[in-house]
Amino acid sequence: MRILKTVLGLCLLLLAPSSIAQTDHPVDLELVLALDSSASVDRFEFDLQLRGLALAFGDPEVQAAIEGGAFQAIAVSLVEWSSVDRQAVSIPWRLIDSPESANALAAEIADSPRIVETGATSLSAAIFYAVPLFTTNSYAGQRQVIDISGDGFNNSGRTMRDGREFARDAGVIVNGLAIQNQVLDLGGYFEEYVITGPGAFVITADDYEDYVKAIRRKLLREIRAGPIS
Repeated sequence: MRILKTVLGLCLLLLAPSSIAQTDHPVDLELVLALDSSASVDRFEFDLQLRGLALAFGDPEVQAAIEGGAFQAIAVSLVEWSSVDRQAVSIPWRLIDSPESANALAAEIADSPRIVETGATSLSAAIFYAVPLFTTNSYAGQRQVIDISGDGFNNSGRTMRDGREFARDAGVIVNGLAIQNQVLDLGGYFEEYVITGPGAFVITADDYEDYVKAIRRKLLREIRAGPIS
């Protein structure tokens, strides 16, 4: 079945009408990791987000999940966000197709500087910023997912309805990791207003220290999800 999936995926790429699409690298998942870098996140809390992601990509179970896909590869980019006009790509697209490349990404995340400082909490703007990133990379993923972490409500920019519709129209899934250190039942808010797309889900963390464990669980679930039919 795994070989059949690989052959079918390659055939689809060869039949694509665009010459650009034919050169895209097939992957099981294109994943934008969108980290909250707003004023509510201090330096220690931001570093915990980086630590959690670095530990996750260095984890043998996460690496095995990547190797268990049809193409045995995913593409990952790291984004920081806060206010409407304050987003930045911290780590451009990286191909993860082996334990070595996963460990290299883990090291890069651990050493990543904070680019966005302070600002409001615009979850909607983060989605509007992240969605176009899928059209400018060189990967052809079976799924395109924004993994957005945050500790508050959308309080700046366009509505979450606008953000969700923008992602939905582009065929992009939005999953959420709600960090409930300040807002009780933020996970419920994420469920109702943030996530969208087939199989979209929310994982909650009690605080930023709990985020370290929660992001590993979230990545495993995202990586292992089957292709969208």
